[in-house]
Amino acid sequence: MNIGFDAKRAFHNETGLGHYSRSLISSLASNYPEHQYFLFNPKPSSRFSLNGKNIHEVGPSTVISKLFSSVWRSHWIKKDLHELKIDLCHGLSHEIPFQLHQTKIKSVVTIHDLIFERYPDQYSKIDIQIYRQKFKYACRYADGIIASSEQTKNDLIEFYKCEKEKITTCYQSCNPVFSVTVSEEEKKRIRKKYNLPEQYFLYVGSVVERKNLLTICKAFQLLGKDIAIPLVVIGNGKHYRQIVKKYLQQHNLLEKIIFLSDNEVAKTSKEFQTAEDFPGIYQSATAMIYPSHFEGFGIPVLEALWSRLPVITSNVSCMPEVGGDAVYYVNPINENEIAAGMKEIFSNISMAESLKEKGWMQAQKFLPIVAATSVMNVYNSVR
Repeated sequence: MNIGFDAKRAFHNETGLGHYSRSLISSLASNYPEHQYFLFNPKPSSRFSLNGKNIHEVGPSTVISKLFSSVWRSHWIKKDLHELKIDLCHGLSHEIPFQLHQTKIKSVVTIHDLIFERYPDQYSKIDIQIYRQKFKYACRYADGIIASSEQTKNDLIEFYKCEKEKITTCYQSCNPVFSVTVSEEEKKRIRKKYNLPEQYFLYVGSVVERKNLLTICKAFQLLGKDIAIPLVVIGNGKHYRQIVKKYLQQHNLLEKIIFLSDNEVAKTSKEFQTAEDFPGIYQSATAMIYPSHFEGFGIPVLEALWSRLPVITSNVSCMPEVGGDAVYYVNPINENEIAAGMKEIFSNISMAESLKEKGWMQAQKFLPIVAATSVMNVYNSVR
């Protein structure tokens, strides 16, 4: 089977959508080598690459398609799909080429979340209209829909009235490097490289309102001098980030919160931009704090479980689907619960060790082969 992917995010996105795309493509190519995988990339990338005998990168070939690469990706790509005899096209991030259903090529789309429908006040009206149009179109015309979690599946049914039978929940995996134990020497090198303290809590994710960093900061305010170690933040943002920084300044917490994205080395380090150094950063931390209000999956939670890093996360949305009984759950709007969880994991060594081992066992449910097999089953079901 010749399988085509909208690989824009695989080559250019350094957050969740990019990690999902790269992890899935690599897992499929290695576990199902009898198929050929064609990655349609609108523009060359020097940041990420995907290699393999059965992996082929395809870009726009004419001057006009290179000039209008977004149009090529959403419309003109059908010609390339036909010429390469693609049997099935997978839209890895919410969209498929327009009018693809008028060809003989089957299609599958992954819908990661409908957060913009649940929290429209956190998006511009124009973005909401664009997302809604693309998402609805993909759900209507794709032969199969992959939901990243049961939460997303239920949202698709609730908001878009999608047919339940058309949706399959396929949990994603993450980069296997997180499961590899990082040596003490390597962790020391990484801490020195980014000027990290010996101990710290870790937050990974965009600095946006939904991810709830401000409430973590309020928990630090409550803890006072009970816990001296800081929080390291991996992620960036705009308006909400300024709100967080203003709170930190007002409460003398600026030294307690380290924005690693502000680090000059991180800004220029390819190993940081591609997350190559992240396993060492994760495994040097005391715990991951991820009290998000809502997620489609929550990849940092899984990365932490693989890293044998204790996790404090929300008891809402899809987080219990990922965390199972292996994480410390909190009400995301309650800074007292978050503070109590931080204090407990920091001071209770046996509890922290228990969470590490439970987390490792929970992570086995999300092996790359499991993710690849579930997606391949969807491919086979629509052909």
